[in-house]
Amino acid sequence: MSKGQSVSLEKRGGGDLSQVTMGLGWDVAMKKGLFGLKPGASVDLDASCVMFNSAGELVDTVWFGQLRSRDGSVVHTGDNRTGAGDGDDEQIKVDLTRVPVDVSTLVFTVNSFTGITFETIENATCRIVDQATGDEIARYNLTGSGRHTAQIMAKLTRNSGRWTMTALGEIASGRTMHDLLPVIRTKL
Repeated sequence: MSKGQSVSLEKRGGGDLSQVTMGLGWDVAMKKGLFGLKPGASVDLDASCVMFNSAGELVDTVWFGQLRSRDGSVVHTGDNRTGAGDGDDEQIKVDLTRVPVDVSTLVFTVNSFTGITFETIENATCRIVDQATGDEIARYNLTGSGRHTAQIMAKLTRNSGRWTMTALGEIASGRTMHDLLPVIRTKL
C-alpha cells in the first residue's frame, strides 16, 4: 500500500473479516564501523491504537500503558523494547465483531518513547493480518526516515458495518500516542 491508499477488510473468498492483527515491525539501522557494518543501539518503538466515535471523540486507547481496551475488543500483545528478530515486533489484535457500535475509527500509531528518531530505524512496516488464516491483507512500509519520533500509521474506519484500512503515514513527534492526539484528530 502507499500513503492514502485504502483497502476493504474482506475475506479473500468474500464476507467480512472478524478478527485482525495490526503488526508493527522494524529493524535497527546498521552503522558503518571500523570493520564494516554493525547494528546500532536497540530501538524501542511503541504501537498504539486510539479508538474514536463518529463525532471524533476519544473513546479508548490501547498502548503499552493499557494493553486492553475497556471492552476487550482491542488487545496489545506486549512491548518489544529492541526491535530484534524478524516479523512483527509488536502486535495489536482487534476483534472487529466486538468493537462497540459507537466506535467508528481505530487509528494505529508508532512512537519512540525514548525520543530516538526514525533515522536509526529501517525496514519499518505495519500490516493487517486475518487472524483466522494468517493471510496478510495489507502491508504499508513506513518510509520517510528522518528526525521525527512518531508516525500515524493507518486507520480502520467502519462505514455501514464494513471496515476499511487506510494507510496514513503521517510523520509526527511525541513520546506516547497521547502526544499525537492533535495530529491524529486531523486524520479522522
